Amino acid sequence: MKATFLFSLLTIYNFSAFSQAIDSLSKPKENVQILNPVVVTGQLQIQSLKHSVYRVRQISTQRIQASGATNVQQVLNTFLGFRFSNDLTLGTADVELMGMSGRNLKILLDGVPLVDRADTRESLNQIDINSIEKIEIVEGPMSVMYGTDALAGVINLISKRPQENQFRLLVSLQEESAGKEFDFLDGKGQHQKNIAINWASSNLNFRFGFNQNDFGGWNEPRKSATISEVNALLNRWKPKSQSLANARVGYSKNNLQAWYRVDALEETISSYGGMNPNNFKAENQKFNTSRWGQQAQLEWMINRFKLQSLIAFTHLSRTSQTHISDYLNGTSILSNELGKQDKAVFDALIWRSTLNYGANNKWNLQVGLEVSQDRATGDRIAGSPIIQDYALFFSSESNIGDNLLLRPGLRFIKNTVYHAPKVIPSVNAKYIINSELDIRFAFAQGFRSPALRELYFDFFDASHAIMGNKNLKAETSNSVNISFMWMPNVVAEHQFQTQISVFYNDFRNRIDYGLDPNNPTITTLLNIDKFKTQGITLEENWIHGNLHGNIGISYLGRYNELVSNDLGIALPAFMWTPEITSNWMLSIPKVKINLNLFYKYLGVRPVYQLIGANDLISAKLVKIGDAQIADFMINKNISKGLELSFGIRNLFNTTQLTNSSLASGGAHSSSGASVPFSYGRSLIFGLKYNWIKNSIK
Repeated sequence: MKATFLFSLLTIYNFSAFSQAIDSLSKPKENVQILNPVVVTGQLQIQSLKHSVYRVRQISTQRIQASGATNVQQVLNTFLGFRFSNDLTLGTADVELMGMSGRNLKILLDGVPLVDRADTRESLNQIDINSIEKIEIVEGPMSVMYGTDALAGVINLISKRPQENQFRLLVSLQEESAGKEFDFLDGKGQHQKNIAINWASSNLNFRFGFNQNDFGGWNEPRKSATISEVNALLNRWKPKSQSLANARVGYSKNNLQAWYRVDALEETISSYGGMNPNNFKAENQKFNTSRWGQQAQLEWMINRFKLQSLIAFTHLSRTSQTHISDYLNGTSILSNELGKQDKAVFDALIWRSTLNYGANNKWNLQVGLEVSQDRATGDRIAGSPIIQDYALFFSSESNIGDNLLLRPGLRFIKNTVYHAPKVIPSVNAKYIINSELDIRFAFAQGFRSPALRELYFDFFDASHAIMGNKNLKAETSNSVNISFMWMPNVVAEHQFQTQISVFYNDFRNRIDYGLDPNNPTITTLLNIDKFKTQGITLEENWIHGNLHGNIGISYLGRYNELVSNDLGIALPAFMWTPEITSNWMLSIPKVKINLNLFYKYLGVRPVYQLIGANDLISAKLVKIGDAQIADFMINKNISKGLELSFGIRNLFNTTQLTNSSLASGGAHSSSGASVPFSYGRSLIFGLKYNWIKNSIK
C-alpha cells in the first residue's frame, strides 16, 4: 500500500514536470474563464462559481468528451470523492460520495429528480451521456431546496441546448474491448452508436438524440457451461443492452423561456446460470428495465421577479424473468418456482415552483412550493401504495457589508405516510477576505424519506422471509462544511485555483435490515443505525496556455459502527482512507490533437469486524485493498467536422480489490471474496462526424 501511495505522489510530480515541458507545443487559449464557470444548481440567480455561496464543482463539456465515456459513471470515476460499487449478481452499480452511499445523493436531470426503484442509484447509468452538456456537484445537504435524499449532496446533469440560428448533425461510433475480449460481430466488448440532431432559430429550438449501447459482458461462460464451471468464474460482468432516446423542444422570447423534454430507456441485462450435467438444463435470467420520463419547465422574468416552474412524470418498470433452458431439446420455458418471476412498476409525479425576488444587488428572496406523488405496484410490494409529499420552502441571500454573503433557508414538510421532519433548516455563508481569497461555511440538516420498497416490501419464498415496515421514520443528518478558495487575479491563459475543504456529517435513524421484534423468523427494515463521516480535501486547478490540470487529495474518515456497541474493546472511532486524483488535458493546435490523462488512487479501506461468539467476542481489523485507475485518450481532428479518438481505459488493468474480511461462507478466514472493480484494461476507438450549418432563420 505504501509503495502504491508513493507511486501516486511521484506520478503527480511527473505530471507537473510534464506541464512545464509542453510550453513550446501550445499557444495561449482565448480569453475564457474556465476555472470560474457559470453555475445554476441551487442558485437564486445564475452566477459564477466564485460568487456562489455553495461549494460547487463542475465537470465541463470538454472534460466529458475527453474521457471517451459511454455513461456517467465513467466520467465520475476519476473525479475526487467518488467511489463506485458493482453488484455482479444484478449487473448494476451504485455510487458513493465522500463516504456517503448513493441513497443519500440526489440525482437530477435539469433539476428534476431521477427515479430509482430502490436505494441504489441505477439511474445514473440510464441517461444518455451524449445529451449531457455539463455536470454540477454540490456537496453537503441540499434538502431545503431539493427535499428527500439530498443528505450527501446533489449531482445535477445539465442537458445540451441547441445554439441559436444553427443546424447541427452529430453521428458517432465508439468501439471498446472488455479486457482482451472483443468481437464486432458476436457482440463481445462495448459498442456504442449515437446520433443527435440540433436545430434552433431565434425563438424556437429542437434537439433529438438516440444512443445504442451494447456490452457483451466479460469473463462470461459459454451458455452450455456446467454449474461447476460457472461457479469458478467469480468476477463475471453480465451482458447489457441499452437503447436510449431523448428529445427536447423549447421556446424563448424576451424574458420567457419554456421547454419540454422526454427521455426513454429500454435496458436488458442477461444472466446465464450453469448447466446441470445430469439433465442438461440451466436456469437463465433476464432483467428488463423500461424508463419513460417527461418534464416541462418554465422561466419567466417579470421586472424584479423570476418565476421558475416545472412538472415532471416518470414511469419506471423492471421485470425479472427466469427461464429453464433445456440444451438437450433446445427449448426454454418460464420457471414456475416461487419468487422466480417479478415485475415492479414505479410512477413518480412532481410539481415545483419557485418565485425569486431581487430587491437590489444586496438582497434576494426565494419562496417555493413542491408537491410530489409516488406510486408502486409489484409482485414483491404489498398492495399499490401511494405516498404524497407537500413542501413549502424559503431561502434568501443577503450581502451584509462588502464582504459577507449570508443564505439561510427553511423547508416545511408534510407526508401522508411516514413521520417526516416538520422543518429542515440550513445556513450558508461566504466571507470575502480579499479579491482573491474567500471562505465558505455551511450548516444544514438533511433527510431521506423511506423508499416505497422499504415501507411495503413483501417477499417470501423457500429461502427468504422479508417484510417492509410502514412505521419507518425518515433518516436525518446534521452537517458542517468549511472551505477556502484562493483564485488569484491573473490573465485568462494563466489561471490558478486552490480549494481546501473540511467536513463533518452525522446521520441518525439510518434504515437497515434487522429481525422483526415481534417475529424473529422475519427480516424487516428498522431505524437502527447511526453513521458519521468526516474528512479534508485539497484541490488545485490551473490553466497554462492550452494545458488544463487538476490535482486532488482527500483523507476520509468513516465511522466505526462497533464503537457504539459497548463491547468493552478499545477501538478507533473513525477509519481513514486516502485518495488522490490527477487529471490533465492538453491541446496542441498545430497538429489538431488533444491528449488527455485521468488518474486516481483509491487507498486501502479499513473496517473492523466482530469474530467469535458468546463471551469470546473480539474485533478484527480487515481491509479492502487499494487500487489505481488511469485512462488515456487521444482526440485528433482529421478533417473539417471529422474526429478520430483512440485510448486506453484502466491502464493498470485493475479487475479486483483484495479483501481480508470473513469469507462469504461465514467461517473465519484470512481472506474473503475479492471485491469486483472492473473488467480489465480496454482499448477504445471512436469516430465522430459533426456537421454544422449556421444562420438558420
